[in-house]
Amino acid sequence: MSKYAHRRKKRTKYYRKCYNTSNLKSLPHAIDPDDARQLIRAIKQKRDKALILMLLRTGMRIGELLGTKMTNINLKEQKIMIFVSGKNQIGRVAYFSDDAKVALNAWLRNREPKSEYIFFGQKGRPLSYTAARAIFNKYLRKARLAYRGYTLHCLRHTFASEALNAGMPLESLQILLGHSNIEVTRRYAKLTDKTLEKEYFRAMSVVERGEIYGSYRFDQ
Repeated sequence: MSKYAHRRKKRTKYYRKCYNTSNLKSLPHAIDPDDARQLIRAIKQKRDKALILMLLRTGMRIGELLGTKMTNINLKEQKIMIFVSGKNQIGRVAYFSDDAKVALNAWLRNREPKSEYIFFGQKGRPLSYTAARAIFNKYLRKARLAYRGYTLHCLRHTFASEALNAGMPLESLQILLGHSNIEVTRRYAKLTDKTLEKEYFRAMSVVERGEIYGSYRFDQ
């Protein structure tokens, strides 16, 4: 192999490493705030609004929420006991916000008390993942957001992103999400570090004004 061919091969390997799209696919996909508001506004049925808001405000995995029984929830203290997590077998507590509590109470007042599960399907069994996904996709279409590529799991990502943006410590979020490794939680910080974003634009505004030695401006 010639020296030129060797250098070209080395450069190709470097660029593939830098621009590997598989790394982007592994990053969490949160729902845009405007899209989230549009989605919630499109939901009219009490059960469906309670289901979507509970996922959005607790950060629970869909299987965890669908497996939640009435005895696992404390409405007064706004928390849910998750005794065994589906992924890592670690029990924890999930909390839900005031707006999720309002939606949940509205559903529970109209819910037929024939099942031990909060969200149930036929014969009182837990609502299936397929049914929950169909509910979510129905409202995506109704809100004209189907083209955005959101999935049911994006609600968990959205909870994590919004919690970090609101100032929640990474260690607290790790416990709420049930991550055994904080590096998994840290993925959200890469996408939601508003402090870093603000610092970038503050620095660039100084650069653009030509206020540092050796700086330049590009005036259109």
